[in-house]
Amino acid sequence: MANSEGSVSPVVFNRLALYARRLRGMKAEGFVTVSSVALADALSLNPSLVKKDLSCAIVNEGKPKVGYTIDDLIEDIESFLGYNNTKDAVLVGVGKLGQALLGYRGFEKYGLNIIGGFDSDESIVAKEVNGKKILPIGKLASAVKKLNIKIAILTTPGEQAQAVTDILLRAGIRAIWNFTPAHLKAPDTVAIKNEDMAVSLAVLSQQLKEILKKESE
Repeated sequence: MANSEGSVSPVVFNRLALYARRLRGMKAEGFVTVSSVALADALSLNPSLVKKDLSCAIVNEGKPKVGYTIDDLIEDIESFLGYNNTKDAVLVGVGKLGQALLGYRGFEKYGLNIIGGFDSDESIVAKEVNGKKILPIGKLASAVKKLNIKIAILTTPGEQAQAVTDILLRAGIRAIWNFTPAHLKAPDTVAIKNEDMAVSLAVLSQQLKEILKKESE
C-alpha cells in the first residue's frame, strides 16, 4: 500500500519518475509484467532500492515469481506522482526557450497544461506560438487570479526574473519552475524548482572527466 506522499523525499520522487518512463518503454517493447529486479537491472540500480521506492507508490501488489503487471505499476506510480491530475500553468518569457517549451507536447503526459505565454515584447504579443496564445505581461496577474493558476514556468531574461516573480506571488502562484539563472526570492510557502543549465553542464563535464581519468589509469 502506498505511503504518504509527504514522507517521500524529492530524490525518491525523481527515481519514481525514472521508473515510470522506463516502464512505458518496456510496455512499448511488448513486456506485460516486470519484477523489481528486472526494473533495477534495466536502470543499473540496486534492486533493494528499487523495491523500497516502489513500496511508496504501489497499490496493486506484485505476485511471487511473476512480478508486477506493467500497466498496473505505471498507473500506481503516475497516480502517486500526480501525472493523472492535470495542472494548469502559465509560461512567462516567450524567447527561444519559452517557445520550445510551449511546443513540447510531452508535458501533457505528466499532467501539465500550459494555458498560454506572457511576454513584454509587442512584436510577439497577440500571436500564437505552437498553438498557445501570447498575452501581454500586463495581463499576467489578472489571468492567474481569474483562472486560479498555481504553477508558473519562468523563462525570462535573468534580470527580469525577480520582478516577474513578485507579480506571480502577489497573484497567488504557489510553484515556480525557474529556467532563468536568477536566484529567486520567495517565501517558504512557495515551491521553486531551479533548472540551471550551467550547473548541469558542469556536473556532466566533471562526470566525463572522472570517466576519462579511470580509462587512462
